[in-house]
Amino acid sequence: MSAIAPGGAEGFLHRHEGLKDHLPGANLPWLVALRADAAASFRAQGLPTRRVEAWHYTDLRPLAQAGFDAPLSAVDAAVALPAARAEQRVVFVDGRHRADLSSFAAASIGHWLPELQGRIAAPAEPMAALNSMFFEDGLFLTIAEGQDAGTLELLHVVQAADRPAAVHPRHIIRLEKGARLALLETSIGPTDKRYLHNPVWQVEVAEGASFTHVRLQQEGAQGFQLSTVYASVAAGGTYDNFTLNSGGRLVRNEIHATLSGPGATCHMNGAQLLGDGQHADTTTFLDHAAPDCASRQTYKTVLKGKSRGVFQGKILVRQAAQRTDGYQMNQALLLSSDAEMDSKPQLEIYADDVKCSHGATVGELDADQLFYLRARGIPEAEARTMLVRAFLEAALEGVENPILHTALEGAIEAWWVRHT
Repeated sequence: MSAIAPGGAEGFLHRHEGLKDHLPGANLPWLVALRADAAASFRAQGLPTRRVEAWHYTDLRPLAQAGFDAPLSAVDAAVALPAARAEQRVVFVDGRHRADLSSFAAASIGHWLPELQGRIAAPAEPMAALNSMFFEDGLFLTIAEGQDAGTLELLHVVQAADRPAAVHPRHIIRLEKGARLALLETSIGPTDKRYLHNPVWQVEVAEGASFTHVRLQQEGAQGFQLSTVYASVAAGGTYDNFTLNSGGRLVRNEIHATLSGPGATCHMNGAQLLGDGQHADTTTFLDHAAPDCASRQTYKTVLKGKSRGVFQGKILVRQAAQRTDGYQMNQALLLSSDAEMDSKPQLEIYADDVKCSHGATVGELDADQLFYLRARGIPEAEARTMLVRAFLEAALEGVENPILHTALEGAIEAWWVRHT
């Protein structure tokens, strides 16, 4: 059991006691019980410390010391939004759905709570438990059997506040048999304010359905984002997740995916672009629970200044999961002698007919490649840019949707311009 950090876990628990009777669903016995169970779990665990193996490389003491309050913005406050990247967009501000700013008529959990019994879970992981204690709203979306819903953008905005605020949206996405959806999730916030964005996703991909989930984490320089995704993929279904971490002071992208039916597929790929003072942690757990399933994971990290990247990826192959095909690779490019990368790929296999591999590389720009470009008259700064972009471009190859691919390329370009 980890220690409860003063002003951290205790502060969250104190705020929960004061807010629990005023949160959405306070009149629903099942939700009251779920929140109480989550609070008990969070009280027992506290904020994770580095003594907890899964959090060994990520220190939450800055989070514990921040003293977050509930969001102070009004639900109808004016908000400046970036240009939409897709024809359909749903907007959340400080964890609350803003129908007036959205072009997509999405269902909001805040209005559907009575109908969601049994669909909202309270996982045991500490940050997910914290989300269960506090969530007010989120996207509730069901794609009907056989429907192709096209491309949807979900934009989450945190407003500037005088005191650090914490928001905990809960999103539930369900794709019925044969349905298809491409979702671009973008997170932004103020550049000079401390805040916590702690979203939890529950994803259900039914038989033969396909969900492409691209995430652009572009939080403000003082922001904390600790996100958790739970995905279950049925027979013949596909879940493609690509996460680009380019903002925030301290970020953790945690994904739990279960391949629960034969022939299910999961791709979990991404990139981390870190400048001075940033810390980003990608932690994945992929559960091969059925036979004839395939998974691919490729994560790339570029680090500048005194930054730190973390990759922890575990593939579990259960005894029933014969003929599993699993691949995992983590590669990091250090552009500074002060940067640090921690990588821990893992395989745990109980089946005997499998094809699984994992690997990790950490290094600097290739001196021979740099010399080759400079020998052909290309200035050093431009040559370095070309090599870094080539390193990252390989990570984007699997994102075939043109809207999503263009959004990722634009985010990478914006990060590089800020850090050169």
